[in-house]
Amino acid sequence: MKGLQGLGALWETAASIIPLTAILAILQIFVLKKPLHSVKDFSIGFLLSVVGLHLFLKGTTMSLIPLGDSVGRNFVMIERKWLILIIGFAIGYCATLVEPGLKALALEVEELSSGAIPYKLLIQGVALGFGGGMAIGLLKILLNVPYIKVLIPLLLVVMILAFFAPEPFGAIAFDAASATTGPVNIPINMALAVGLASVIEGVDPLISGFGIVGLTSIGSMISVMILGILTKI
Repeated sequence: MKGLQGLGALWETAASIIPLTAILAILQIFVLKKPLHSVKDFSIGFLLSVVGLHLFLKGTTMSLIPLGDSVGRNFVMIERKWLILIIGFAIGYCATLVEPGLKALALEVEELSSGAIPYKLLIQGVALGFGGGMAIGLLKILLNVPYIKVLIPLLLVVMILAFFAPEPFGAIAFDAASATTGPVNIPINMALAVGLASVIEGVDPLISGFGIVGLTSIGSMISVMILGILTKI
């Protein structure tokens, strides 16, 4: 019975990848009239992507999400609330360093800029902003501040920095914000925020527990634009 459930879950993962793969393959072969470079490598790669994504999602459900929820619920045991912010910053920073989407973006930027925007520098800049956004999000939950009162000032900062950040840092900042919201960060951030909001008296976890992913993305945008301004100076 467990074997059938496992196969069913594996098929669900494959079913989510098949449409995208089919569209790209049809475009390559029938529309663009270009052959696949290696049918064997393509087939093996597809199977590996299905198995890898399935195992990653299963592992995340079994480990990262429950662990993040437990840590968030037990944050209230820390008497010095500023320690919660430091821990949140550290978690956001470290999680961003292993985000695969961000690594792909940073490598592409380094290649297209001929090394002018180093891979490691961009990742470190994004991670610092993400950690800062994580700390702001946790502070919002601890103080039970309405989301709009935090969001508007941060968006104003983004708009101001966009005028001063040199190209292409403005565009990179927007892509970096999206690249950080990947399979590593989202489960951890949401679990931490919802877990913390669910144990604070007077805080609605549905209202205050969500939105932290957006704040971390804005933090990443701000840090990348500041990085661009600093490099220009």
